Amino acid sequence: MSRIGKKAVSIPDGVTATMEDGLVKVKGPKGELSTPMVDDLSYELSDGGLLVTPANKTTRARAYWGMQRTLVQNLVDGVTEGYTKVLEINGVGYRAAVKGKVLNLQLGFSHDVDFDIPEGITIKTPDQTTVEISGIDKQQVGQVAAEIRRWRKPEPYKGKGIKYRGEYVFRKEGKKK
Repeated sequence: MSRIGKKAVSIPDGVTATMEDGLVKVKGPKGELSTPMVDDLSYELSDGGLLVTPANKTTRARAYWGMQRTLVQNLVDGVTEGYTKVLEINGVGYRAAVKGKVLNLQLGFSHDVDFDIPEGITIKTPDQTTVEISGIDKQQVGQVAAEIRRWRKPEPYKGKGIKYRGEYVFRKEGKKK
């Protein structure tokens, strides 16, 4: 039994949720998002918010229950507040800069890496070693952050590379003489 699934997703003021064409659509001040509805679950829109419950007693319905409720919660949070991931770049000569719709990364390769910023994502570089990725879709923000980090993951000996803010990089001792 899902403890998360039992809670109703509260819909704040200024946000509207509708269910049509097999989609849960949420519209708010920052934009509009939608997610597909699962057939094994039933969705109820009431004063308290949106309640997701299993429509039958199958294993699939119980498995999707908590996840689907969390996906709807992410839609509501995205259109009200949005999501942000912060990447930190460590290394001599490693830096980032936004030029129009392109993120330019200098990561020690023989060439600069140009990353095209997708629609719905905003990237800022407050300084040369910090990259802030923000948007309303949690999945898209995380995917973009992972694609940028993939260019130079933090290595365990010197800690050089791109890491998430707050991420712990396990450090190893170097070669002994």
